[in-house]
Amino acid sequence: MLELLAAALLSAQPACAAPANTAALLARPERILVVGDWHGTAEIPAAFLGIVCEAAKQGPVTVALEMPETERSLFRNALAAPTEEAARDTFLYGDFGNPRSTDGRNSVAMLDMMVGFWRLKAAGYDVAIHPFMAVDSRITGRDQAWWELEMAYGMSRALVARPDARVVVFVGDLHARKKGYARFPDIGVPAAGHLHASDTFTLHTAQQGGESWSCQPTCGVQTSRGRHDAAADARGIILGPVEDGAYDGVLAVGPTTASPPAAQSAAAISSGASS
Repeated sequence: MLELLAAALLSAQPACAAPANTAALLARPERILVVGDWHGTAEIPAAFLGIVCEAAKQGPVTVALEMPETERSLFRNALAAPTEEAARDTFLYGDFGNPRSTDGRNSVAMLDMMVGFWRLKAAGYDVAIHPFMAVDSRITGRDQAWWELEMAYGMSRALVARPDARVVVFVGDLHARKKGYARFPDIGVPAAGHLHASDTFTLHTAQQGGESWSCQPTCGVQTSRGRHDAAADARGIILGPVEDGAYDGVLAVGPTTASPPAAQSAAAISSGASS
């Protein structure tokens, strides 16, 4: 009987497609893990979901996302949905279903990642979603540095709301830096640099070629830059400071593929079903 129970518990464990060396990352003492994102790819959200999945096996996790804070109630409802289909539909009621959301943060891959959080919650893991982008509180007429401070405040509120949970942050790679960037002097100290230094660990996601979806210069599939901070064939999580300590490690997922906006894909599916 005990063997059957053990087998049942093992089968209930979610399969986490986590990057190599995730275990070493999660063995670190910092309670805030910040993962940089290049918006509009399929691989980076999938890797982030894998990290969250493994973290959830160790204890409570709050997923802090670079999404409008006004989505908080909707995300809570989506996580409580009775079925995966209902969860996906609930997410699409918000910014994911907005046809004007085309900058990559509301892609098909990101929606799949959100549904992955629902699966973890449905499996009994203590997972919460905390969108932290301020909607109306940006100080008018100020430079980007004020926005970074605003973002850091939003991230930190995730830890205040659930002090016993590990906070895993998914934010644009530039905002995940702990130090300023000479190419963008108006950014000042990036968002992650305002967080409690000894309790924050950040990962830079390497650009290793491939494609992404963005609206620069026009909306569509763009060729990604090939800049990389380690070996060209590196994969997984590489611990150790990079860019003079601006990040504490690197996430390498290899060449990426573009992931289009979820709203466009949902509209295409709906159109196909009605034709």
